[in-house]
Amino acid sequence: MGADADAKVSSASAVSNTSKNSKPELAVKSRDVPVLIVGGGPSGLLMAYMLSKLGVKSLLIEKYPQRLAAPKAHALSPRSFEICRQFGLDTAALRKLGSPREDAFWVNFLTNLSGERIGVLPYERMDPEVLNDTPEMIHNVPQPDFEQFVYDALLKDPNVEMHKGIAFVSCQQHDDIVTSELQVRETGQRFTVQSRHVIGCDGAKSQVRKHLGVECEGEDGYETMMTIHFSADMRPVVKEQVGMLHWITDPACSGFIIAYDLSGTQVLISNFDSKKHPVESWTEELSRTVVAAAIGTDIPFDVLSYRPWILSRKVANQYSVGNVFLAGDAAHAFPPTGGLGLNTGLADVHNLAYKIAAVHQGGAGPELLTSYHDERRPIAMINAAQSVKNGKAIFSFLKTLGTAGIDDVEQARANLLRSIHDPDKQEMIKREVEGQREHFDNLELHIGYVYGSKEVPAHASYYKAKYIPGARLPHVWINFIESRKPDSFKPLNVSYVKEWTEKDVSARQGSTLDLCSYDSFTLIVGNQHGWKQRFEQLQKLLAAKTNVKVRLWSVDADFTFAFPEQGKLFCEGFGLESGGGVLVRPDQHILAVLKPGDCTSDMEHHVIHHLRPT
Repeated sequence: MGADADAKVSSASAVSNTSKNSKPELAVKSRDVPVLIVGGGPSGLLMAYMLSKLGVKSLLIEKYPQRLAAPKAHALSPRSFEICRQFGLDTAALRKLGSPREDAFWVNFLTNLSGERIGVLPYERMDPEVLNDTPEMIHNVPQPDFEQFVYDALLKDPNVEMHKGIAFVSCQQHDDIVTSELQVRETGQRFTVQSRHVIGCDGAKSQVRKHLGVECEGEDGYETMMTIHFSADMRPVVKEQVGMLHWITDPACSGFIIAYDLSGTQVLISNFDSKKHPVESWTEELSRTVVAAAIGTDIPFDVLSYRPWILSRKVANQYSVGNVFLAGDAAHAFPPTGGLGLNTGLADVHNLAYKIAAVHQGGAGPELLTSYHDERRPIAMINAAQSVKNGKAIFSFLKTLGTAGIDDVEQARANLLRSIHDPDKQEMIKREVEGQREHFDNLELHIGYVYGSKEVPAHASYYKAKYIPGARLPHVWINFIESRKPDSFKPLNVSYVKEWTEKDVSARQGSTLDLCSYDSFTLIVGNQHGWKQRFEQLQKLLAAKTNVKVRLWSVDADFTFAFPEQGKLFCEGFGLESGGGVLVRPDQHILAVLKPGDCTSDMEHHVIHHLRPT
């Protein structure tokens, strides 16, 4: 959470008006709240924001008095941007944070930052063509900046109360109420809060998960890593070889540099030999030696912090116990190789938020919430496995360059240079670099996952639009009929794609994903004839049984396709041209593909069965 003072956000002590003889008056106002969110990281903050938009109040607590200084995740995936856009966050403003596209386009493989480049790959899909599959390109935003962005959006939100310096201790569940014991960290004082639901977004060492006794599936570790946060102006060093990631093959610092800001903040993640340099032996001096080797030339820099960690994967065996849920790193911990952890967490809360709201507002039964585990855990298992696969592949490659097992650094460097200049090995190196492409292009994992499916994608990079229940609604560029344009609609701004003309940019302002409101189900049809009456009957039936909304959109009457060839594929995929339709959930995932002859009761069954599964 951000460290800015505000009347609504308490200080680390969370205590005011205290004296030696008086009982502290806690700043926490809400002792009985619909939802308690534990953890003020990206998942917790976004959960609070989405619940507020859905009309559900929450209390968010964060145990740390201020955000950790070291950057963590550095990229928001296309899906994360789509989620933010759906809930009204300004994605154009978000893109002004972090690294501009032109600085982040490449992954460089180097002897050191000022040395020879032995290979290069694109960093994720930042080419213009990716916008045929998503309205929002990946963008490199440091996690602290994203947290601050969402935090700022919550500061004046009357539905959200936020406090720092308060930790979750334990909870008890009785009937439909969770009583949580919390602690003011500065004073040690404990107090209780009652809520209907608790969402544990409190990180990889989650106290919520620990208290629930939820075990994790996974391995303890594959490699020992050291993250070194440092500050340096690296533009004079990299020159034209800019990029988001710089993989360093020098034997003194095998690992990679994340260029959060080429003129300032950097992070080096080094795969070090824990036998040669045990964790307890690390000092700032050793960290400086490793960073200097990675840079390869003498420039001024400051080491800001260093911390060890283990390349491993863990996924909680249960995502909920009663009315207490786990999300984000509390539910799954991945290696950073692939950038999947943060984005998987944001998709977790996107899946859970509308379900929590539907239960609180009486539109759904509590059994709907069981689908959260069933839908999100398989995704985490796939993403965790891919992250470990990426890590093993890249560090194995770095070790094949003739430096493994050699204690003498100079001898190892000589072997490295011989390897990269050996004609017999150059083809192997080229293949190995190309073999890392899946590591740096995870589009299928970002937007291609299907709820209800445990199928592992054949390749993380190869996305294909899917027209089946559980899949995210495929993106196609659309233009709203002016009189039918939603009041909340804000045109997309893709002017950051410098290769495009003004005409190219103006043609891409709306997406089929914009048809899906976060607070309703959506029915999309080829034309209104034959569907309007069924839709109106559906509205009446749902109003009588639930308070859930459903909206109707029709091709040509409400919107047109900006590119007819894309629109044709969309219509064919759902059978719209032959009179079919598609029902979409509030989270933009397909609920049902409708046949021309499906009646009102068929649609009602799909919605009711989703909300109140038996």
